Amino acid sequence: MFTNGCFDLLHCGHVRYLQAARALGKALLVGVNSDQSVARIKPSSPGQPPRPILPDLQRAEVLAALKPVDGVFIFPESTAIEAIKVLQPDIYVKGGDYHRDTLPEAPAVRAYGGQIHLIEIEVPQSTSHIIRRILGK
Repeated sequence: MFTNGCFDLLHCGHVRYLQAARALGKALLVGVNSDQSVARIKPSSPGQPPRPILPDLQRAEVLAALKPVDGVFIFPESTAIEAIKVLQPDIYVKGGDYHRDTLPEAPAVRAYGGQIHLIEIEVPQSTSHIIRRILGK
């Protein structure tokens, strides 16, 4: 299985998501967006700190230390399409806040016959929400 994301400020929602993803198979590989790709995906807004908060090597190290995670790598693109083309995971996993119809990686997964599994969000939390709470917004 393979999943990907920014994983900027790791929180309980991330942990539960990764546990659920790992439960789908024998091994879980996690792709982490590089610092440059996070900056493209989550551009600065007035009154907000620039993203990512934590550098990619630190985000990858924290993820690699988690029990459900079997391997981690950093990728420079804004989407995981190129990684999926190379890895061709049996199952590509994303959070339930995504939709198969609009998931940019979906055509790449379907092209080789892989499955897409969306995991229901148990803890409605995000790094953006955490940042707003810290800033009192």
